[in-house]
Amino acid sequence: MFNDKLKPTYVINGFLDSGKTDFFRYTIAQPYFKTKGLTLLIVCEEGENEYEEKLLKSTNTIVEIIENEEDFTPATLMALEAKHDPERVLIEYNGMWNFKNMRLPKKWKLEQQITMINAETFQMYFQNMKSLLAEQIRNSDLILFNRCDDIEDLASYKRNVKAINQKADIIFEDMNGEVDVTLDEDLPFDLTQDPIELNNYGYGMFYLDALEHVERYEGKNVKFKAMVLKPAEFKKGSFVPGRMAMTCCAEDMQFLGYKCYYDGTDELQDKQWIEITARVEREFVEEYQGEGPVLKAIEIVKTTEPEVSIIDFSNPNV
Repeated sequence: MFNDKLKPTYVINGFLDSGKTDFFRYTIAQPYFKTKGLTLLIVCEEGENEYEEKLLKSTNTIVEIIENEEDFTPATLMALEAKHDPERVLIEYNGMWNFKNMRLPKKWKLEQQITMINAETFQMYFQNMKSLLAEQIRNSDLILFNRCDDIEDLASYKRNVKAINQKADIIFEDMNGEVDVTLDEDLPFDLTQDPIELNNYGYGMFYLDALEHVERYEGKNVKFKAMVLKPAEFKKGSFVPGRMAMTCCAEDMQFLGYKCYYDGTDELQDKQWIEITARVEREFVEEYQGEGPVLKAIEIVKTTEPEVSIIDFSNPNV
């Protein structure tokens, strides 16, 4: 009899030699990941490493291979489910297939998406296959960079990824374990200033860094030019000052801004430009669905749109 329960599904993507197989081999062997039922592992790309029969047998895992992108369809996946009746599904997706085109059966619930990145080849893929890489990163819950031992500027890797996916957790690993990549001296502004003055690129860096290290800015004042955004769901007395940022290409931009409390929001117009001085604080924000940085306006002055108003994370000079 067919099982109507939602099927927990875990997807790992990344280019060849990014460590996808090693990650799944390690994960399915862990006690916390064990389950009573069958695990269906769908492999869409065979690299140098393989899944040992002993591991598959001990973890009650069966492997199915889908070699061609056109065969990766909901109908094919449903046929595999009917064949094996698994308790859960793991998918090792082919990095050369456009993740935007991936479709799962309606009753398969995506529990987690992970992107694996080989730090040694990241720059090459980012420069030459940015659109494919961006689709891998865009909705991932976790992005794991490995082989970071000889990479000096990991902070720029983090900026590139955060510009595409602000919510993902990013982990850097060398042979000794995790690496913390963001240092005060890496930032393009002076944290000892009061207020901290942010140019176009500086604001982008502040926005991304505060997502990860709000404690670095809590209680400090910042000053920057911003566009006003007044979301309909925000209550009176709050708005979002921020800037548009280029993430992957000119056609793929998003607004970067934090919630700001200001009694004079009725005087502000949507999309007008202001120069704002504000205090950074940390609190639970319903719109964030969690705790994060917020701004409390100290002074707001109307201004004109700056000559450079869009953040390009590949150009730190503007």
